[in-house]
Amino acid sequence: MKLKNIAIPIILTWISSNFSAQEINYNFQLNSHELEWLSNRIYSNECNSNFNCLTYWNAGEEFPSLGIGHFIWFHSEQEPGFEETFPQLIEFMRIRNAPIPNWLTEESNLNSPWKSREIFYANFHSTDMVELRNFLAQQKALQVEFIVERFNLTLSQIILDFPISERTKIDGILRKISSDSNTMGLYALIDYVHFKGAGLSSKETYKGQGWGLKQVLHNMLNQPASINSFVESAEQILERRVENAPTARNEQQWLAGWRKRLQTYLSTR
Repeated sequence: MKLKNIAIPIILTWISSNFSAQEINYNFQLNSHELEWLSNRIYSNECNSNFNCLTYWNAGEEFPSLGIGHFIWFHSEQEPGFEETFPQLIEFMRIRNAPIPNWLTEESNLNSPWKSREIFYANFHSTDMVELRNFLAQQKALQVEFIVERFNLTLSQIILDFPISERTKIDGILRKISSDSNTMGLYALIDYVHFKGAGLSSKETYKGQGWGLKQVLHNMLNQPASINSFVESAEQILERRVENAPTARNEQQWLAGWRKRLQTYLSTR
C-alpha cells in the first residue's frame, strides 16, 4: 500500500522551525482505494472481518465495542476510564448526512442503553441491534475516514505534549515511519493510535504510565527510527501496561493478540 501525504513536506518544514507554536497541523490524506484497504485491515484486526462482531462486548471489559474499529460506548452511570469514541463517530457521521438509525439520534446525550454485558447479549438479536450492525457494515468508509481524521488531529497534540527540546526528534521519527511505504509505516501509526490511543490522557494510565503513541515514540528517542524499532517499542510499552495493570483485569490474556496485531505493521500488502 502506498499512502499519499499531501503537502506534508511544506508543513513539516514549518513545524521544525516553529515548535513553540500552539498549533501544528498534520494532513495525511488517503485516496479511496487506500481508505478501503485500511478499513478492511482495521476490520480484520478488530473483528476478524466478522459481521456479528460489529456489535461486541469483550469478556472482562466494562463497555461494548462497536463498528469496524470497535469504538467504545459508555452508559449514563459509568465513569469513563478510557476515551469514549462511539458518540464521536456518530456525530462525525451525522455531519456527513449518514442515515443514522433513529434510535441513536433521539437523545442529545448519546449514552449506551446496555448497562451490562448480560443485557447487551440478551438484546443481541433485537431490532435496534440488528439495525445497528447493518448500518455499521454499510458505513465502513465513513468509519475509516473518522479514524484518519482523528489521527491527524492527534499527531499535533502529541508533538506539543513533548518538551520543546524533544519535539524536533519526535517529528523526525514520525516523518521517517510515515514515509516508509514498503512496510506501511503510515498504516502502523494510524492503527496504533486507533488501537491504543494517543497516550495523552491521565485516565489512560496504570501506575502513572500510559501506553499510547506518545509513550511508544518517547521510548524511541534514543533509537534509530524505523518501522521495526516502532514495533519493538510498542511491544515494550504494551508489556509494561500488562505488568502495571490491576491483577483483576488479567490483561495478560490479551497480550498475544496485541503482539500479533503489531506484526501486521511489518507485513507487505
